[in-house]
Amino acid sequence: MRPRARAVVGALSGALSALSLIGLLLAGLTGCAPSSPRPDPDEIIKAATHLLTDACLARQGLVPPRPGQSPQPADRQQRVTDALFGTGPAELSATLPTGYVVRAHTTGCLAEAQQRLYGDQRRWFRASVVVNNLGPEADHVHSSLSEVRARHRAEIDDWERLRAHALAEATTVLDNPPSKGASRP
Repeated sequence: MRPRARAVVGALSGALSALSLIGLLLAGLTGCAPSSPRPDPDEIIKAATHLLTDACLARQGLVPPRPGQSPQPADRQQRVTDALFGTGPAELSATLPTGYVVRAHTTGCLAEAQQRLYGDQRRWFRASVVVNNLGPEADHVHSSLSEVRARHRAEIDDWERLRAHALAEATTVLDNPPSKGASRP
């Protein structure tokens, strides 16, 4: 590193250290500790979904799959898959402007968890499929993402409402975990 660059880096490093020290001192003087980072809402919802699906599987005498766990026999894996995702023809379906069709079940542990968290699994399915595919739709119809978002404002608003509901429910679930032995009320 050249001498001038080294001096600039050293000066910046010293200034940042001084600012950090001042920030810590001010926090100590005012009685305010630096706040811990807020958990990511997606991670909160994901953790609650995981907890609810695990409890649902356990109520059926099934062991949820875990990374690093030795594989279960094929028939047992199929029972877990069926219990988790439902069986038979999917009851929910949405055709995207790209031509792809997205389907989901209204039965199974995942559907039960989504119903509990979002309050309306069908509305969540529809809104999330649309919102999660805004980019591909924009590419497919040769429009800007902002134009596609404007066309889907109602679905985006619904997605935001349902997600806020899910975050509140997820917090409740994590604060009061479901019993694995009894069915959910």
